[in-house]
Amino acid sequence: MPNFWLVKTEPGSYSYDDLEREQTAVWDGVKNPVALKNLRAMHPGDQVLVYHTGDEKSVVGWATVVSAPYADPKEKETNLTVIDLKAHRRLPQPVTLAQIKSDKAFADLPIVRQGRLSVSPVTAPQWKRLLQLAGADA
Repeated sequence: MPNFWLVKTEPGSYSYDDLEREQTAVWDGVKNPVALKNLRAMHPGDQVLVYHTGDEKSVVGWATVVSAPYADPKEKETNLTVIDLKAHRRLPQPVTLAQIKSDKAFADLPIVRQGRLSVSPVTAPQWKRLLQLAGADA
């Protein structure tokens, strides 16, 4: 059974549109120890929501993990880990941080409690609710 995750990105640096254009990309740049722990827990087939930070502050896309975690080939620090993500589809409508914060289903969602965490788990009911808010079928 797949796990569910949320990853954050600054759309000015790398957006969901970039991932869609490339189809598959190395998800790198994660340095926070808790976020790295979460990244290392990902498995091929896990489902990922892509959240745009900055001015957008919304969940905009859906991706799938297509590799096991591996050492970042661009970094000398061997503790830095990456995964490969494949674009699944853009969500029909973005789900804003304001919507997430106002919904009791997300009270313990890390993006609400730990806003700076770039990789975080999402429970199956939260995943379903996020897709529902986005107008997407699971």
